[in-house]
Amino acid sequence: EEDEPELEELLGLSPLAPGPGPQRVAIVHPAVKWGPKKSPLTTAELQIVEAIALVDTLQNWTVLDKIIVPTKNPNKKFVFGKGNFQALAEKIKKLPHVTAVFLNVERISSLTKKELEGAWGVKVFDRYTVVLHIFRCNARTKEAKLQVALAEIPLLRSNLKNEVSQRDQQRGGSRYIMGSGETFLETQNRVLKERELKIRNALEKLRRKRSLLRTQRRKCEFPTVSVMGYTNCGKTTLIKALTGEAGLQPRDHLFATLDITAHAGSLPSHLAVIYVDTIGFLTDLPHNLVESFSATLEEVAYSDLIVHVRDITHPETILQKATVLSVLRNLNLPSHLLDSMIEVHNKVDLIERYKPTEENALAISALHGHGLEELKQEIERKILTATGKKILTLNVNLEGPQLSWLYKEATVQEVEVMPEDGTARVKVIISSSAFGRYKNLFPKSKIFMS
Repeated sequence: EEDEPELEELLGLSPLAPGPGPQRVAIVHPAVKWGPKKSPLTTAELQIVEAIALVDTLQNWTVLDKIIVPTKNPNKKFVFGKGNFQALAEKIKKLPHVTAVFLNVERISSLTKKELEGAWGVKVFDRYTVVLHIFRCNARTKEAKLQVALAEIPLLRSNLKNEVSQRDQQRGGSRYIMGSGETFLETQNRVLKERELKIRNALEKLRRKRSLLRTQRRKCEFPTVSVMGYTNCGKTTLIKALTGEAGLQPRDHLFATLDITAHAGSLPSHLAVIYVDTIGFLTDLPHNLVESFSATLEEVAYSDLIVHVRDITHPETILQKATVLSVLRNLNLPSHLLDSMIEVHNKVDLIERYKPTEENALAISALHGHGLEELKQEIERKILTATGKKILTLNVNLEGPQLSWLYKEATVQEVEVMPEDGTARVKVIISSSAFGRYKNLFPKSKIFMS
């Protein structure tokens, strides 16, 4: 609370935000015909479809036209060859009321952006700036907003270099500011460095707070299941189906979930678990954009199990799987988490007689409940292995404190009372540590392994 004014300043209006007004966008996709830049898992047409979905996510943004232009090397200054570039410029200028071009590449340099905006006469956005703006619009908590502000720093630095080179051309060299001994570039770089440090410190405070909450959750011994997948694969719908949480409102939008949210559910044995909903992934998402959300993704490393949800109806489902697995590997997760991951093929209600070809994958429809019981059983099996919990049947004396102790310290599944000798057979799920305490407290209790 003491840091509130400083936080408000950090979360103020971004200088990079396109503004609240409508944008009428032409999407331009550079189609690489051959070479290492060409992905074998997708096509230019499918990449354009995803670019349209990104634009449609933003309020008041409209797609006017979509244009696929061939190129040998999308990394060169003007992206396209001279002839294609000229034809494209003419086509853009003829579009009615166009205000922006979304160039469907990962990132363009500030110099390329300036040249393209000069040639086309409109604003130019790349995937980095469009996705960042979607994040900006969807961020609800302070943590998500701070992570967006952190992701903006590389762009602000890039824009600064461009601005300084322009000043130098206009004025013939660097100028010192009011006798301070600092050039404009040095001053602005220092301001950006200070801003980045403040954001990282604020995120670290929030990270420590979440770490404390995680420790408290560990004390309660609630197993945690992280639900992950490509953006818009149905993660939130699945969590709603698994938990029955009426308040969860899945949205048919890319990046509808930016913040980690935790939801309580129970497995067939009545074992309580926490399902964690996470940010979705996207192909060609710049590394430092993912990195700025590492505070959010850190939660995954502390989970007991990962459920990887795939939209199996999507034409790029194989590429989407590769993208998610690549990001997960880069998070340096414990190997046992990656090895025990459950792969879920969602939306099978849209495919007749669907059978997964991947070994151990489970076919489900989160929307219609198909396959959810099998999924819950598989989650339970893996959770019991991961957490070292045991399912046991214990013989307890009903006059003693054992039964109330078990209700408090374990998950009681069944109680079979035997009135003739004043005992009960109690089926429980119990952690190794709690079981050790039970044996010390009640050494005479009979134990039957289930």
